[in-house]
Amino acid sequence: MTGESLFPSIESALAQAEAVEVVVVDNGSTPEDAARLSGMAAANPRLRLVSGQGNVGFARGANLGARAARGDLLVFLNPDAFLGPGGISALAAALAGRPSPSLVGARILNRDGTEQRGGRRGEVTPLSTLLSLSSLASRVPALNRYEVHLEGEPTPGQVIEAPTVSGACFAMRRADFEALGGFDEGYFLHVEDIDLCWRVRQAGGQVVFQPAAEVVHVGHTSRANPLRVEYAKGCGLARFFRKRARTPVGLLAAWALGPFIVAAAIVRPVLWRLGGPPA
Repeated sequence: MTGESLFPSIESALAQAEAVEVVVVDNGSTPEDAARLSGMAAANPRLRLVSGQGNVGFARGANLGARAARGDLLVFLNPDAFLGPGGISALAAALAGRPSPSLVGARILNRDGTEQRGGRRGEVTPLSTLLSLSSLASRVPALNRYEVHLEGEPTPGQVIEAPTVSGACFAMRRADFEALGGFDEGYFLHVEDIDLCWRVRQAGGQVVFQPAAEVVHVGHTSRANPLRVEYAKGCGLARFFRKRARTPVGLLAAWALGPFIVAAAIVRPVLWRLGGPPA
């Protein structure tokens, strides 16, 4: 249900010379979009369509696409994101020689060329998330150290490690992705990328940010109700913090903060209607 962004997104992937195939997972598109996708797949042997399962959520849909793919390098791309020239080459180069498992994220841009919020982040914790969602971390100087988003920092001139990168566009070796079990399908929409980055690092691997791989991400294109989308994000974050808790005290804190995190997430669409969505 991405709308018109879907088709230029697919074209941007097909334009990559290194893309041996482009697998599109249709998570319950409109009949018109589904027919158009079928026509594109019939006309282009490099385009493969996975459909018929309905809307099974982002994590499960992405796992279906990964299983259908035949390459050794998997590049995941949101349906409202556009790969820039040489994007796949840059992502592959950043993975070369890195330990297993490793994950490399692209530089995610707004349409005006500025770096998008959430493209690279620090350690995502319950406290940093609550303060970031509420904007207190960016507005109160004493709390600035809890701001999890890093797009305000200068763009690095080379590949660097980052605790968390965006799922809008990233790459992994197939063997690494499969060894970790792919995305955790307990997440329906959002946070599955944060979870995967965390599991890569927990397994002794590396999460890195590749500034040379540029991707324009439109964002907020879904025709679904924004409240439902943000509610899913809040529930996903609460689940992630319960999952990563390693002590009884940590688990208790995750359960205690969960309702506040969900509430902070669902308040955001109301604020967007007053002032527009964040960049």
